[in-house]
Amino acid sequence: MLETSLAGKECSSEPSSSAVGSKSSSASSHSLTPDKGQPAGEAAGLSMVQTLIHLLKCNVGTGLLGLPLAIKNAGLLVGPFSLLAIGVLTVHCMVILLNCAHHLTQRLHKTFVNYGEAMMYSLETCPNPWLRAHSAWGRYIVSFLLIITQLGFCSVYFMFMADNLQQIAEEAHVTSRTCQPRKILVLRPILDIRFYMLIILPFLILLVFVQNLKVLSIFSTLASVTTLGSMALIFEYIVQGIPFPSDLPLMANWETFLLFFGTALFTFEGVGMVLPLKNQMKNPQQFSFVLYMGMSLVIILYIFLGTLGYMKFGADTQASITLNLPNCWLYQSVKLMYSVGIFFTYALQFHVPAEIIIPFAISQVSESWTLCVDLSVRTALVCLTCVSAILIPRLDLVISLVGSVSSSALALIIPPLLEITTFYSEDLSCATIAKDIMISILGFLGCIFGTYQALYDLIQPVNHSIANSTGVYA
Repeated sequence: MLETSLAGKECSSEPSSSAVGSKSSSASSHSLTPDKGQPAGEAAGLSMVQTLIHLLKCNVGTGLLGLPLAIKNAGLLVGPFSLLAIGVLTVHCMVILLNCAHHLTQRLHKTFVNYGEAMMYSLETCPNPWLRAHSAWGRYIVSFLLIITQLGFCSVYFMFMADNLQQIAEEAHVTSRTCQPRKILVLRPILDIRFYMLIILPFLILLVFVQNLKVLSIFSTLASVTTLGSMALIFEYIVQGIPFPSDLPLMANWETFLLFFGTALFTFEGVGMVLPLKNQMKNPQQFSFVLYMGMSLVIILYIFLGTLGYMKFGADTQASITLNLPNCWLYQSVKLMYSVGIFFTYALQFHVPAEIIIPFAISQVSESWTLCVDLSVRTALVCLTCVSAILIPRLDLVISLVGSVSSSALALIIPPLLEITTFYSEDLSCATIAKDIMISILGFLGCIFGTYQALYDLIQPVNHSIANSTGVYA
């Protein structure tokens, strides 16, 4: 049973047969039981400020660092406006999910429903008999998408850490104390990027063996501190001496825009955390205000970092903005700090698929094999994310692929359909139905075309050093 509130970089929540997970962890000790979803006591509830901090932490991570490249893929003018539009749609879908869950709890006299349960209960009461008969698949689909999303995050973490570790290690001999803009200088990599992933692998396996959530909350605090310090130094650098963007295109072609769509959704995917976070508040009725305030700050942060980062680095913008930082010890430390934060966040992200998959695996064996199966599944899942990163070592394309495949479904496709099935029998207006269908169609088209473009670019013969190298700039 999950007894500690997990709230961090990218937060999400979905119960297994024995636990409710979330994408990351905080140092807070607020309880959330999987069966009732109630805080362990009124005194343990989150205040407005605490909830706001958790909400902000849920949206700051590796996806944020890829936004300058996302703006490059969309264009200097189209990118920020599109980012704003996707952010507004995502927040609207979060509100839809909150309204549906609140309505279902009142209708079914329950204290709390999570994302998957909301989908299942909504289908159980919809007019269509076929959907009612297969309502359990709604929960299965949401759980599956959360697993895919979380393991996708973990694969991205492998690539991010390996990229930065390679750049730190192989540029150490040319790293200076003077922080000058990074210039193109081709360096032959000492080790392939995949070797750095294999170096990281055993340490991550040992890390995910830690199942004590109080220990994980300590890791979360460390990750938050290093991330905050890194972001402050990144902003301090990119706001200095931004060149006039006269040669930057205002609009990119539609193929790269599809990659932008997936990256933006990867970054904004936080719809799964709104229900458990609201439920942990002392005054849940205040959550709407916190949501609007927090996500407004997040959208502003995204637009500023993405736009300023692209204006700063232009055509040389890399898959992660950390790879564009100057080759001096100060900014090498930024990469190291952010990588340390991502390393510890891996275990917190990993907690979601583990809490969904492991209880099922354990239920298939006798009690004497429980520990062996638990550790084996954890090891296998970590190795799976490592193999995925090794086979597809393209940080930018994997971010776009994960965003297009699963994040689009969780953030844009399912919530509007959930609203239709929940309120259809209660005189839902035609305007609302049309709006929900349009949002779902937009998400579906983005999912199909974004996935196609990411897969198409992945199979193209691209020089690895150019695609994702940390060694071609010095």
